[in-house]
Amino acid sequence: MPQPTTVYVCANCDAQSPKWLGQCPECGAWGTVQAETVVKGAGAAKAAPISVGKAAAVTAFDQVSVRAEDRVKTGLDELDRVFGGGIVPGSVTLLGGEPGVGKSTVALMVAARLANKGLKTLYVSGEESASQVKLRADRLGLGQKNAFFLAATDVDTVIATLEKERPALAIVDSVQMLRSPEVPSEAGAVSQVRAAAGKLVACAKANNLPILLIGHVTKDGLVAGPKTLEHVVDTVLSFEGERGYPIRILRALKNRFGSTDETGIFEMTDAGLSEIGNPSGYLLEEREPGVPGGAVSCVMEGTRPMLIEIQALVRKTSFGYPTRKCSGFDLARLEMLLAVLAKRAGLDLGGHDVFVNVVGGLKVSEPAPDLAVLLALASAYHERPLPAGLVAWGEVGLAGEIRPSPAADRRLAEAAALGLTEAIAAWPKRGTSAKQKTPPKGQIRLTEARSISEALKAALAKR
Repeated sequence: MPQPTTVYVCANCDAQSPKWLGQCPECGAWGTVQAETVVKGAGAAKAAPISVGKAAAVTAFDQVSVRAEDRVKTGLDELDRVFGGGIVPGSVTLLGGEPGVGKSTVALMVAARLANKGLKTLYVSGEESASQVKLRADRLGLGQKNAFFLAATDVDTVIATLEKERPALAIVDSVQMLRSPEVPSEAGAVSQVRAAAGKLVACAKANNLPILLIGHVTKDGLVAGPKTLEHVVDTVLSFEGERGYPIRILRALKNRFGSTDETGIFEMTDAGLSEIGNPSGYLLEEREPGVPGGAVSCVMEGTRPMLIEIQALVRKTSFGYPTRKCSGFDLARLEMLLAVLAKRAGLDLGGHDVFVNVVGGLKVSEPAPDLAVLLALASAYHERPLPAGLVAWGEVGLAGEIRPSPAADRRLAEAAALGLTEAIAAWPKRGTSAKQKTPPKGQIRLTEARSISEALKAALAKR
């Protein structure tokens, strides 16, 4: 017969140990290790039945009807774009972001927009009182008709209220504040977050109720709690923005009902978040043409092309080692580009301080702006401004070659729509962009460059 065995399990991170410990060796929490009795042995495994349930009826996919109008429109076009057309009933969405980035603001705006349409919304908060949330709603100028508030941290109370009120959308701020009475640990522990999220997901599916969960993030920028939290929900959204800059970017890290390539662009104002329908025009609105060291490039935020301004400053090093500083651009990539510029183009900046800034507080992650960075550095070094209507993009390799960037036709069309007249890029030889190699006449002139020497010659010649 199998013998019962005592195992000591941490209630905070589920780590196991053969003996009791005052402090968990995995997460460092004190007083969370508790004894649990388990049964081990081959006999116990053989005694367990293979199946105790009854077979259920199956449904053919070709008999399932799906209507696009079933989605709930939030009233924010940028948010609906990221969702894939709106919130799907019965779905659970996890919204994460840094403190103060605007998670609660966008959630409150969605609740107010739906309430103004006559839909009932419920805002559940374990961190703020009803008066505090109403003060924020009044400051944002949001109406409260058909919008209801619940202050609760017990997940069973929240679920019972949802089943009774049956709102069109429920917002939980935040999931880390909920706790289940069956789990003996404090709120925010891994076991508590996992148990609370599991109950909310089951409630959403059973009642066809969409739920928006607001989640905290760690110092690394990841959603706090177990990784299973991101697996059990249907959609994971990340709200990003640099402190001190008004622009906010909403990305979909996971979306079971739409694409993860869409992004939403917002501006944080005194009246809350406002949508930016034309981010390229917004970012280039304050641009000063004719200044050495300034260049325009085009990056892809999901499927959306967006023009950005890159500024570079080069000066002679006064003492010690030269300084390299970046804002919004990868420092290691800048070091590589400087080495390529010195080796392949003969422009050695080893004795100069170099500063690169992406205007607007954006963070560039794709290699397409490499060419624009090199052109900005050469312009700053020679004190010769680039043409006011020039845009450049392309990945720069170690051999000094310029590699094509995807979606070149959409980048070119975006530049032409903003009134730019000249583009320097390596046009792709395959893919959808290759079919549109020659742009329409009168819009923008394309100069193909396959090396950085060709690009520098085309950008700085006769300037």
